[in-house]
Amino acid sequence: MAQAYTPGLKVTEGMKIQKIRRLPLEGEVTVESGMKVKAEDVVAKSELPGNVQLLNLANLLSVPPDEIEENLLIPVGNDVSKDEIFASTKGLFGLFKSQVRSPIDGTIESVSDVTGQVILREPPIPVEIKAYTDGSVIETVPNEGVVVETFGTYIQGIFGVGGETIGTLAIVTDQPNDELTPEQIMPEHKEKILVGGSLVTTDAIQAAIEIGVNGIIAGGIDDADLRQLLGYELGVAITGSEQLGITLVITEGFGSISMAERTFSLLKKREGMKTSINGATQIRAGVVRPEILIPLVSEDVDTDSETQVGMLDIGSPVRVIREPHFGKLGHISELPVELQQLETEAEVRVLQVEFDGGEKVTLPRANVEAIEER
Repeated sequence: MAQAYTPGLKVTEGMKIQKIRRLPLEGEVTVESGMKVKAEDVVAKSELPGNVQLLNLANLLSVPPDEIEENLLIPVGNDVSKDEIFASTKGLFGLFKSQVRSPIDGTIESVSDVTGQVILREPPIPVEIKAYTDGSVIETVPNEGVVVETFGTYIQGIFGVGGETIGTLAIVTDQPNDELTPEQIMPEHKEKILVGGSLVTTDAIQAAIEIGVNGIIAGGIDDADLRQLLGYELGVAITGSEQLGITLVITEGFGSISMAERTFSLLKKREGMKTSINGATQIRAGVVRPEILIPLVSEDVDTDSETQVGMLDIGSPVRVIREPHFGKLGHISELPVELQQLETEAEVRVLQVEFDGGEKVTLPRANVEAIEER
């Protein structure tokens, strides 16, 4: 049977999922291999060095640089509070003293008898890495992090913004082609992950932020709404670090595109369950997809048959990623081996896609992506 390979998205009802949870710098791993963890549990922690502030103490005290240290009231290496006097001259008969107060809470890190400067360092910034999903720790890397494994539903999106967040899944729209409107977002949706249909607008996102919704999953978003939300034109860099107060996962693309029926049905089946999402996206080299991860209590979904990522054969579900059929879903009906000439006179490998309505079109293989299902 003819087969082909193409980049694809996972839409998987049940599979084993491993997530690497790593610190940005060396620290302490707080769990052990074999432990059960909740998504909210801290599995590793560290501290980033605080910011530094430089003060020219020699100028402030009007003394030579080599006399700074003898005018310190608090020794190097000790803590100092904001507005606390930490350096002072002796003055004349105890009068006319020059004094310097600390502009921050922090530590006196060092002084220089050459430049006359003192370095004050702010308190360290704590960094905590959470498990992100309910599961088991299957591996620990000393001082770096852990690998957490879980069994659950896993769905990849096309695009997203915002980082990792966790909440209870709530279906807001009745159909996958319904638009998510501000009126549908209620106070009881606070801290939940909402599932919309074909489009989420800026107004709906702003309403969700005001209520305290943790995340939104929808079929599409208008690029103008995205610019308005971010306040700038999104470039090609990786997303996920935006401070919006909410995480968005777009499953289909830009514009009013209905969420795939199979994706919407699967999410509807998981309503009320704890869900982890991450909007981080990179569409260039080193592709990163936004994701939806829903841990299951029991492994009651058949996962015996392994599917090779990106493998296409007759009957494989695909999504078209180029105009004029952008966003349409269908399945492979033919996989010709021979090269075929396009209108541009380029010769490429093609495939035939049959859409849900029965229409068949022949497309370059590069114009589709596989939808991996289990």
